[in-house]
Amino acid sequence: MVKDTYTTDEAADLLEVTPGRVRQMVRAGLLRAESFGRAHVIPASALKDAAKRKTKPGPLPKPKVEATNGQATKRATKKGKGKK
Repeated sequence: MVKDTYTTDEAADLLEVTPGRVRQMVRAGLLRAESFGRAHVIPASALKDAAKRKTKPGPLPKPKVEATNGQATKRATKKGKGKK
């Protein structure tokens, strides 16, 4: 069943983030919501828009380092940034 509005907890489940992150997104203006006292009600259309964007904070995961003969290979470094 598709709903028209969602609570903070329901929105967090759908966006795969924490309820705290949903509240943070609302405060930052990244997610439209109506406030009822301390609670937020998020329209389904706002969740659909937010799902299209990256909502999870933090850097992208680093690529895995492959092991060769029991030793890890070194990652490529930028020119002039590596150890000599």
